[in-house]
Amino acid sequence: MNDQDEILACIENENIKYLQSGQISKYVFPVSRSEAHEKKIGHLIIRLFAITVTPKNDILYLVQKRGKNKKSHPLYFSDSASGHVIYEKNLNLNKIKENALRELEEEFGISEKAVQQIKFYDLNYEKDNSTSEIAFIFLAIVDYNVKLKPSLKELEPNESKFYNKQELEHLLGNQTCVDYSKKIWKKLIETDIKDLFKIDNVDKKSKNNRIALFIGRFQPLHHGHIYVIKSILKMCKLLKIGIGSSQFSNKKNDPFTSEERKEFIKATLNKRKVPHDRFKIYEIPDIFNAQKWVDHVLSIIGEFDIVFSNSDWVRQLFQNKGVKVGKKLVIFKNKYNATNIRNFIANNDNSWKSLVPSEVVDLIQDFNGIERIKSYMEKKS
Repeated sequence: MNDQDEILACIENENIKYLQSGQISKYVFPVSRSEAHEKKIGHLIIRLFAITVTPKNDILYLVQKRGKNKKSHPLYFSDSASGHVIYEKNLNLNKIKENALRELEEEFGISEKAVQQIKFYDLNYEKDNSTSEIAFIFLAIVDYNVKLKPSLKELEPNESKFYNKQELEHLLGNQTCVDYSKKIWKKLIETDIKDLFKIDNVDKKSKNNRIALFIGRFQPLHHGHIYVIKSILKMCKLLKIGIGSSQFSNKKNDPFTSEERKEFIKATLNKRKVPHDRFKIYEIPDIFNAQKWVDHVLSIIGEFDIVFSNSDWVRQLFQNKGVKVGKKLVIFKNKYNATNIRNFIANNDNSWKSLVPSEVVDLIQDFNGIERIKSYMEKKS
């Protein structure tokens, strides 16, 4: 495919903030690369920063020098790999990560097999010729003995290579670099890289998992949520349930208020005779800042031992902070999906009633939820 024919994942400027809360697929839409650049439509990109660890435990940093024929920043030093995010339905963090791995292989010939670890690091808003580019930034550790095959089309091969700390510091201080990448390399030089990749992600059925946390948006609550909640209650004494995006309501993707969502949870757990002292419910408003979000949650929730989530975004952010993350608890993911349920309601398809508990069906009707959802879908708000 010609590069200009690539279909990019684009986003309206007013919706960029939702990326900070991991809501990707709801707000991106497809546009060809040529049209996106011509009309200056905001779109997603990736930047990957790769390192390797020598047998003597020294850190080496993989830096590329962009090719002389590149339209932007020719012959500038930059990240390890970068590129556009290709649009696909149900785009999520894992699929964006696959874009990062693809770019690393295309630009340096490093296959996924040679990547020991890769993790999401941050989001960065960039401007390229007045067009918004939203960079999903990833860090990766690659094999020490990996053979580099710099793309002659993309890179200047002689200076696209691994640099030690002193060499990278000299390069950043004396060579022309892409500003966005330069700032991140400087941060990484000052960071204990090894600690960044120490992730406690062990799911242990132990006494230490006394208090668990489960976060969902519950728009609306469905049988998939109940399966997760019941499974967690078997492993812990107290379940803290966080209502995510609690400040939003009366919108296409967020039809129900936080109080209505609380009623969904309470009614469902009461019906199943879950003792009131086994769970607590908290409201967690979005702050649209991925770096600070976990600390924000901790300030609201307080103490807990393990967090459960089926969202790769939520899991990655907690892992980045060294919080223990439980295994995914999924049942018929494509079936029990709040977006699908809202679509069924909007399209007068009563099969939605089999996907949510009967007490939630009653509450949705009491809250005039069916008419509200239909109205929000029509307005596309």
